[in-house]
Amino acid sequence: MPGSNQDPPRRHSWTAKFAGGFRGIAVGIAGQNSFVVHIFTASAVLVAGWILGISRTEWCLLILCIAVVMAAELFNSALEQLAKAITKEENPHIRRGLDIASGAVLVAAIGAAVIGAMVLGSQLLR
Repeated sequence: MPGSNQDPPRRHSWTAKFAGGFRGIAVGIAGQNSFVVHIFTASAVLVAGWILGISRTEWCLLILCIAVVMAAELFNSALEQLAKAITKEENPHIRRGLDIASGAVLVAAIGAAVIGAMVLGSQLLR
């Protein structure tokens, strides 16, 4: 900035960016019981897809669904961490925000379950 004594923002290398991303995944998963359910369910879906011999397009759909649910859960975990950093006291605005984030995870999970049932169910009916 002109006339500022502040150093310009540092640019992080791609390695540092990926390291931060993987650290974020590890922190987001740690202590979250819901991730155990998501990982178990995702593993079961992947095994079922392999056994049923689904198409490349169906693989793409299932993997996209898994990624969307996991990302939604990570966003929810991030908001929970931020809420804890803001205050330890009960706050109705924060509570509603966290409920909305949980609702987003639920919407993603229901959508993924419907798509998973359609993909795997169609294979079972053949």
